[in-house]
Amino acid sequence: MEFKHKPVMLTECIEGLKIKPEGIYVDGTLGGAGHSKKIVEKLSKQGMLIGIDRDEEALRAAKENLEGFTNVKYIHDNHDNIKEILRQLEVEKVDGILLDLGVSSYQLDERNRGFSYLGENELDMRMDKSQKLTAETVINKYEEENLANIIYEYGEERFARQIAKNICKEREKHIIKTTKQLVEIIEKSIPKAKQKDGHPAKRTFQAIRIEVNDEIKPLYETVKNSIDCLKQGGRLCIITFHSLEDRAVKNAFIEAKGKCTCPSDLPYCVCKAKSLGEIITRKPIIASKEELEENTRSKSAKLRIFERR
Repeated sequence: MEFKHKPVMLTECIEGLKIKPEGIYVDGTLGGAGHSKKIVEKLSKQGMLIGIDRDEEALRAAKENLEGFTNVKYIHDNHDNIKEILRQLEVEKVDGILLDLGVSSYQLDERNRGFSYLGENELDMRMDKSQKLTAETVINKYEEENLANIIYEYGEERFARQIAKNICKEREKHIIKTTKQLVEIIEKSIPKAKQKDGHPAKRTFQAIRIEVNDEIKPLYETVKNSIDCLKQGGRLCIITFHSLEDRAVKNAFIEAKGKCTCPSDLPYCVCKAKSLGEIITRKPIIASKEELEENTRSKSAKLRIFERR
């Protein structure tokens, strides 16, 4: 299957990075290289793009899309490891980093990956096929309370406890192996009158995917590490699609900016608050009306930008 993925807020991201032709840039979520192609087109031969993705199929697609560009390094790894990746490449600091979080359109459309609630496929949901934890393990091995908490927190699903309860009942009879089996359980768990806001399995599938790929827990530290990797004037652009992602990014940006905690009546600062830079986006950038009409994936997208000083 061809790796098709329409990059979200492409123009806004490229403008946000303020690309220098001779600079070094990191796309920590390379995917099919939709964003990266625009980045590398703006680079001179002295510039360099480092593309990171934990999905080997995405890396193969990116190499095809960027065929002809010789100043690209492809890394099969997780952007959470950005400091170690740059250390191994003997790159001390970079001019810009882009993170487009969440699942790609290709991964959703490639049904055998198990990300989609449509059809009948194995419960996989791994972005990196070399990792051990799969959606099948989460569904069949996690305790009911843990499962309910994941579905509620990561999926913002109000019927999380009923869904978890019914999953546990069903798995006592037989192993839940397919996406279709899981969808049927979810549909039985949510009252028909409450199934009007999109597909009833959407939130639960999102939650299980986030758990399988550990998308939320390391994010706060990843943002801080990314800021540490920037040169002076370098920019970090992050696109989120989930409220928990956006909150982690926002809080990490606020901490990196620094804030004086001294009492207001003191004549000067004594708390020695340290600032690593400025938050460029006071409020997150959202997709334009035109993009929303062309690309439904951009509906929940938020772009935040930080500049290292």
